Amino acid sequence: MLSGEQAAVIKKQLMEHIEKSFPEERKAYAKEQVEHMDSKELGEFLKNNNLVAGQDSKCILCSIVFGDIPSYKIDENSEAIAVLEINPVSKGHSLVILKKHTEESSSMPKEAEKLAKKVSRRIKSKLKPKRVDTLSTTTFGHHVINILPIYADETMSSRRQPAKKNELEETEKLLKVKPRSTKSNFKKSVIKKIEKAVEGFEKKLWLPQRIP
Repeated sequence: MLSGEQAAVIKKQLMEHIEKSFPEERKAYAKEQVEHMDSKELGEFLKNNNLVAGQDSKCILCSIVFGDIPSYKIDENSEAIAVLEINPVSKGHSLVILKKHTEESSSMPKEAEKLAKKVSRRIKSKLKPKRVDTLSTTTFGHHVINILPIYADETMSSRRQPAKKNELEETEKLLKVKPRSTKSNFKKSVIKKIEKAVEGFEKKLWLPQRIP
């Protein structure tokens, strides 16, 4: 069973998640349900909803990282992945999620910050917002960076709306980083080797001077 201190921390994280992710009309009810849970009920809720990391389950963000939950991934590196927020404030609202669980007090890894900057630049280039804001938080044991395109006067506290599947797919296609063609790279590598071999052969080749 969760201790009182653990329950308080988890409730706080759930409240933050509800505030940022739930539709306005569902926030009050969801918060009330969480607030009235005791430690045992909270533990069961987390277990039933796969919100705890354990031997046979992953937290919700781990499930996104490992592909157990479908997401709209637009980029990744060794430390983090970038996905589209499915309840966005604005078009292109994205999340950079650290792949590993971490302590709330630890600093944001540089690779995650690099990925956030890369995604921000791509959003600016493709979607043309006035600017792009970022906000770092810790949710369910993961560092998360919200990347929010600003077109008018949106903020992280602005109302969120569930995005339609076709809208997310369209935005994903626009922002997704295309992997480099290994076939193209292989061809270039082979051509370079052939050129080098020919060059070496020409240097070694010796012909007797022609006598007129």
